[in-house]
Amino acid sequence: MSGSPRIVVVGSLNLDLVIHARVIPSPGQTVLGGAFLQVRGGKGGNQAVAAARLGAETTMIGRVGCDAFGESLRAGLVESGVKVDAVRATPEAASGVAMIVVDEEGQNAICVAPGANSALTPDDVRASRDLIARADALLVQFETPLETVAEALRIAREAGVRAIVDPAPAPCGATHLPSGILRADVVTPNESEASVLTGINVCDEASARAAGRSLVAHGAQAAAVKLGARGAVWVTAGTEFALPAFRVDVVDTTAAGDAFAAGLAMALCRGDDAPSALRFASAVAAVKCTKSGAQSGLPTGDEVRRFLALRPTFDAGNKGAG
Repeated sequence: MSGSPRIVVVGSLNLDLVIHARVIPSPGQTVLGGAFLQVRGGKGGNQAVAAARLGAETTMIGRVGCDAFGESLRAGLVESGVKVDAVRATPEAASGVAMIVVDEEGQNAICVAPGANSALTPDDVRASRDLIARADALLVQFETPLETVAEALRIAREAGVRAIVDPAPAPCGATHLPSGILRADVVTPNESEASVLTGINVCDEASARAAGRSLVAHGAQAAAVKLGARGAVWVTAGTEFALPAFRVDVVDTTAAGDAFAAGLAMALCRGDDAPSALRFASAVAAVKCTKSGAQSGLPTGDEVRRFLALRPTFDAGNKGAG
């Protein structure tokens, strides 16, 4: 395609309250942390900012509260070049908040209070039908009501718009999800999400391939199962392959999955084949992992291109991103 792809994101907007600590506390354990940060996040917001920084013409559809957090979240999107006309403020709830602990290895644990994100309705999506129908790709996640996600996907299918589903968090098995919510061009779960959705214990490449087949059987055209430092697996009805992760020094994995989704959408919109698209998505996630923060650590297109120019082929390692 010529020009910048048009990407619409339907999803969550949260303010992330982040503590860096030596370890992530176990139940009943208190851990003294180090640095504390307030950063803009939410899977929807992260994916919108990621797509915009990669060069897409990006529009966000979401909800925030009538509060300072909501004003900050909208401002962050605007600063990154994301269109926010379809981001509405609701007096019914506070803006979404995520509590995040990041350990010394860059791994994280997250608890989300969705707040205003829960007020995003199918009517909100229908009011933005034309935005979705004119897009080159739609990105959705599961941090907003699932019936709203399903409606966005229905509109995209009717309009012939490519749809990518990041099923995070995965609430239940695929058979208990709203009808059609996995009928997308690509579904991009990580190991834990793929395990919940399929009932398969995803712990290696073989089990990831099996989970991918299950997701395809539930309606996905393709499944990109992310295995973190072990890379990713791509599965369609007729094709399966695995790509290893890039070796990087991990600082913070927060929003790596969101970076992956945006990178995948960008690559597919410009006509990349599946291996090239998966490689680009993995590179976007890898560069994100070298930086702290959710939206603040998302890379630009130039950063990703420089990263790839130094890595003509994949290199496997014990640290990586996918």
